[in-house]
Amino acid sequence: MIPVQGVENQTIAVLGFGRSGKATAAALKAGGAHVIAWDDGVDTREAAAADGWDIVDLTRDAGWQGVSALITSPGIPHLYPKPHPVIEKALRLGVPVDNDIGLFFRSFATSDWNEFDRIPRVIAVTGSNGKSTTTALIHHILTESGRPTQMGGNIGTGVLSLNPAEDGEVIVLELSSYQTDLARALTPDVAVFTNLSPDHLDRHGGPGGYFAAKRRLFAEGGPDRAVIGVDEIEGLYLADQLSMAPADDRVIRVSAEAKLDGPGWSVFARKGYLAEYRKGRQVASIDLREVKGLPGAHNHQNACAAYAACRAVGLPPREIEAALHSFSGLPHRSQTVAEIGGVRYVNDSKATNVDAAAKALQAFDRIRWIAGGLGKDGGIAALQPILSRVTKAYLIGHSARDFALELGQTPYEIAQTMDQAVAHAHAEALPGETVLLAPAAASFDQYPNFEKRGEHFTLLVEALARGQGGAAPMA
Repeated sequence: MIPVQGVENQTIAVLGFGRSGKATAAALKAGGAHVIAWDDGVDTREAAAADGWDIVDLTRDAGWQGVSALITSPGIPHLYPKPHPVIEKALRLGVPVDNDIGLFFRSFATSDWNEFDRIPRVIAVTGSNGKSTTTALIHHILTESGRPTQMGGNIGTGVLSLNPAEDGEVIVLELSSYQTDLARALTPDVAVFTNLSPDHLDRHGGPGGYFAAKRRLFAEGGPDRAVIGVDEIEGLYLADQLSMAPADDRVIRVSAEAKLDGPGWSVFARKGYLAEYRKGRQVASIDLREVKGLPGAHNHQNACAAYAACRAVGLPPREIEAALHSFSGLPHRSQTVAEIGGVRYVNDSKATNVDAAAKALQAFDRIRWIAGGLGKDGGIAALQPILSRVTKAYLIGHSARDFALELGQTPYEIAQTMDQAVAHAHAEALPGETVLLAPAAASFDQYPNFEKRGEHFTLLVEALARGQGGAAPMA
C-alpha cells in the first residue's frame, strides 16, 4: 500500500466503495486521515459499515462539516452527462474533488528515496485502443530485463494498493480517460498516448472533451519524455504541442502506418518490421512477424509504443527484442486460444467498439467472424471496406439482426448464442482460416462483462480442442 501524504488529521470523504474506493480509503487511513464514506448501494454501505468504516450520508449538507476533500471512484460522472449529486454538492461547497490517481502522484515519492542509487520512475499509458496491451508489454519487457517493476491503474492492481517503490523500480500504469480527466496531480516520467477513436463521448461532452481528458496526462505536469502515436490527427497535434523544435527528442513519435521522417526520435512499423530512428539515422530494427503474441498492425503499434517507452528508461534494443518474443499477449485481446485442424481460434472479446474490431479483422485473412452483442451508436457500417477478409459472419446477441443489415454481400447467419456460433464456425472452417471473436459490441446483453464473454468462447474452443465438441457452460 502507498499511504497518502498530506492528509494527516484531515477528514476526507470517499464516494464509491467498490475495489477502488476501499483501496483509497485504506491508503488515506494509513496516511493519518479520518475517512468517511458513501456509496449509492445499500448493500455496499452495510458491508462497509460492518468492516468498521464510518458511513456518512453525503447527499445531506450535514455530512460535509469539516470535510477537506472528496475522493471519487472513476466510474462516477463528475461533469458530463451531469455530475453525481454528491460531486455537485462538493463543487458548490468548494470542496476539492480528486481521485486515487491524483493521490498516487502526490504520494509516490518518499524520503526513503534519498538513500536510493536510482530514483524510481513512472510510465503512464493512455489512449483509446491498445493501452492495456501496451501497458502489460512494457511491464513484461522490464521484468524480462531484470528491472524491478509493478503494474497497476486501470489494469491489475489499483494504484494505491501498489507497494512503495524500490531502488530503481519502474511503475507502469494504464490510465483511462475517466482517471486522467479528474486527477489533480499527473506527473509521470514517461507518458504514452497510443491512439484516439471516439469512445465514452457521453462522459466527456463529445470528442473534444474526450481528447482533452487524454491530453491532461501530458499537460498537467509535463513528462520528461512523451511517446505519441501519430496515426491520427490528435496524436500529430499533441506531438507538435509538446515539441520545441523538429529535433526535440523529448517526444518519441510512433506509427504503425508510415515511415516517420525528420530529425527527431521516432519508432515505426512497416511491412512487419519495427524501426527506430534518431537524428535521421536508423539505430535499431526488429522483425515483428514472428512475434506470435502481437499479431496485426494494431499490435505492431502497441509494440512500437512499448519499445519507445522502454528505450526512454534506458533499455537496449536487443533486450527489448528478446522480451517481445516471450510475450504471450493479454486474455481477450487478439489471444490465440488454440489451433485445431489448421484453423486458428482467436479471442478478441475486448473489441467492444467498431475501431477495435476493425483492427482485429485487419490482423487476419479468411476469417470466420463471431460478432454481435449490445451494439453501439453507428452500428458496424464503418467496417464495410474490410469485410472482404470475412468468409462468413456468425452473429450473436441483441444486435445480431441489426448487424446483418450492414454486412452487404458478406455471408452470415444469425447464431444468437456463443455456443451456436462457435459450433457452426468450427464445423465450416477450413485449414488456413481463423475463427475470430471480435464482437464490435458491448457484452451486457448476454454477459456481465467482456471478460466473461471471452472466457465462454475460450471454454468452448478448449472443449473442441479436446475433441469433446459439446457445449460449455457460461463462465
